[in-house]
Amino acid sequence: MNTPVMKKVQQGFTLIELMIVVAIIGILAAVAIPAYQDYLARSQAAEAASLLGGLKTGIAEYYSTNGAIPNVATQSQFGVAVLSGKYVASVANNGSATVTATFKPAGSVNAKLGGKTITMTYATTTGQFSFSCSSITTQEVWPSVCK
Repeated sequence: MNTPVMKKVQQGFTLIELMIVVAIIGILAAVAIPAYQDYLARSQAAEAASLLGGLKTGIAEYYSTNGAIPNVATQSQFGVAVLSGKYVASVANNGSATVTATFKPAGSVNAKLGGKTITMTYATTTGQFSFSCSSITTQEVWPSVCK
């Protein structure tokens, strides 16, 4: 008498299938993590551009009224201006047409930004502002005002 043979249904995954999934996840992480770090650095750099941009009206107005560039740290019209932030240690110009935002040291900000600067220069002849991020050597983390 022949007894019917019961087929065993496969349960779970094989070791090789699990190893392939882990390898794929590792490759994706190797690509995604550096891209995410650059994204974080770009968002931190945007804070400096925002702080500098907030000074544009006051600088232009002061220059048109007084014929001189104000010191953003001491002029009363900049009393409400924010001169530091979560990632920016200070914003200063010492009465020159170039205002500099200096980032906090590495550890407080992304290593690509630590201690670096973004400058905004007011051209008194044209009344235009220009930005420079030349101290930040990795252009991938520049805010849009520097590109």
